[in-house]
Amino acid sequence: MMTKRERYNLFVDYFSQNAPDAATELLYDNGYQLIVAVILSAQCTDLRVNKTTPKLFERYPTIHDLASANEQELFTYIHSISYPNNKTKHLIQMAQRVVAVYNAEIPSDVHELQTLAGVGRKTANVVASVLYNQPRMAVDTHVFRVSKRIGLTTQVKTPLECELQLIKYLPVHTIHQAHHWLILHGRYMCTARSPKCTSCGISYFCKHFKKRK
Repeated sequence: MMTKRERYNLFVDYFSQNAPDAATELLYDNGYQLIVAVILSAQCTDLRVNKTTPKLFERYPTIHDLASANEQELFTYIHSISYPNNKTKHLIQMAQRVVAVYNAEIPSDVHELQTLAGVGRKTANVVASVLYNQPRMAVDTHVFRVSKRIGLTTQVKTPLECELQLIKYLPVHTIHQAHHWLILHGRYMCTARSPKCTSCGISYFCKHFKKRK
């Protein structure tokens, strides 16, 4: 029987070779744009966010501009995003705190990030991981589903339990990228309703595939 450590080694070896440049699909040029995009992406697709942010950043090119935004006007730029009312308020409040407390620089500490409006643990982990290459594991529905199917996590019931198991067994230097490996694999291969097991490159060590046989 394969041990958990062996399964993790196979997982890291496969994706290190086959997806060495895996990265977020959100489009951004700097930390300000990234945190805005990540806040907008909560319960919304990256594709929809990427269609929304160009005009948004053209109108509010800096975090100072966003901090002084009119709420009604900002809403018109993100109305097609899920939960636009709350996100409008969160974006302005986030920007105001970053300007006032952090000298307009996006903080790198996950605890400080979570003091910003609209930034929970998952969003903080994404920003710290993507922007600062920290060994943080943001757990969304893809990460939660795929890690359980493969067998990287067992008996987890919450995103936090999933996160802690993953960072316990993953080599530290891979954690920030393993987040993207799991998300992209879940988005395009190990989909929620119809996983493409027969064409999947990791089926030989996947618990879910073994059960299906």
